[in-house]
Amino acid sequence: MSIQPVQLDLFGPHRDLRPPERSNLPRNYEGALRKLLSEDLDFHGINSRYATHNFHAFPAKFPPQLPGKFVVGLTLPGQRVLDPMCGSGTAVLEAMLLARHGIGVDIDPLALSIGKVKVTPVDVGKLMRSGKSVIEQATHKLRFEREELNAALAMRFDPPTKKFVDYWFLEETQLELLALIEKIEGLLDHNIRRFFRIALSSIIITKSGGVSMAYDLAHTRPHRMADKAPRSALDELEKRLNKNLKLMSELVWRTGQADVLSGNTQSLGIADNSIDLIVTSPPYAANAIDYMRAHKFSLVWFGHSIDSLGKMRGDYIGGERVHNFRMADLPAYAESIVSKVFAKDPKKGTVLRRYYTEITLSLSEMFRVLKPGKAAIVIVGSSVMRGIDTETADCLGVIGKTVGFDLIDIAERRLDRNRRMMPARENAQPKSQIEKRMHKEYVIGFLKPK
Repeated sequence: MSIQPVQLDLFGPHRDLRPPERSNLPRNYEGALRKLLSEDLDFHGINSRYATHNFHAFPAKFPPQLPGKFVVGLTLPGQRVLDPMCGSGTAVLEAMLLARHGIGVDIDPLALSIGKVKVTPVDVGKLMRSGKSVIEQATHKLRFEREELNAALAMRFDPPTKKFVDYWFLEETQLELLALIEKIEGLLDHNIRRFFRIALSSIIITKSGGVSMAYDLAHTRPHRMADKAPRSALDELEKRLNKNLKLMSELVWRTGQADVLSGNTQSLGIADNSIDLIVTSPPYAANAIDYMRAHKFSLVWFGHSIDSLGKMRGDYIGGERVHNFRMADLPAYAESIVSKVFAKDPKKGTVLRRYYTEITLSLSEMFRVLKPGKAAIVIVGSSVMRGIDTETADCLGVIGKTVGFDLIDIAERRLDRNRRMMPARENAQPKSQIEKRMHKEYVIGFLKPK
């Protein structure tokens, strides 16, 4: 096994993919926002695999050119761009690559780690040496210390987590993953250790292959394939490291900065009137895309129990837990949609009310931190509950106005479903209402009045 040397290419083809860094703001800011919303927002057939954007599979992430378009058009180098529901950090990384200060906030532990790794340059030479050492030491342990490794595996998980691991991972795969994780956990440098954790996670959460018995993990629709032959974790990690090392080398020319923070979008802990642009994409309602369903396959190997992850999932926006949840008053249009769903299914209607309550609190917090006269770009998809379209974009539009925003426009973009890792592919036979709806999304342009 070998980690291939990386040749740093500071002026490679990725440089041609970057849009120009605007040196002055448009005189008519609102007009510029309207124009951006009227232009092509699909970005089909565009290369999105530059820099560290392709470090790890993540469902439903938007192409980096989408936030990049608004970053270039509405901010100056050095200004602060916030994504308060940042997921894997696409908007944050793109802002950094465009010489801005990207700030991301999220609650999901795997998303946070992915985002932090993607925006943290690490010496490629150190990564190469550490990778070689990790794989060699893990290989040695598997060959000559299996009894000790088996004992450690027996003690690693509580019973419910062990049951989950045994169902989804073959015993040999478990030993391979544990051997690698023990060596990764022994790395002293926090950034290097996190880099290897995410590399390891990326060989677990994949579209079809990977090292588990699951298929379709990256689309958050895992199902067990009894006849699947999982790949060697050591071989897959080696291949992934060679890819990620080349991608990491592209961060050396960055001129911006980035922070990825653990937090709640409804209480950001950011100063009033301090953000120059917001670009974000809230989750779908009712866990239509269930991030934790896939993320737990990696997180159990990093010390999280199945029970703790289940409780965490209930705190995510779009979750279905409504007991003791304090609901907000909704504007009339949103209330009418909730009432329609509630009439057919009271539980689903209550879940949708929770979703719009959380969106109300989130938009209110975005309004607070955004500078007057600046824009918030919110990218959303709609859901179908009991045959009723939740009209998410229109509801968010009226909710945004109730918290103080001016609604400039709502644009439509067609999804490249096969590349965005949605729950079903473009040519697949739809099996559910949500899959039938996931072919387009909406780009809402809000403006905070001066």
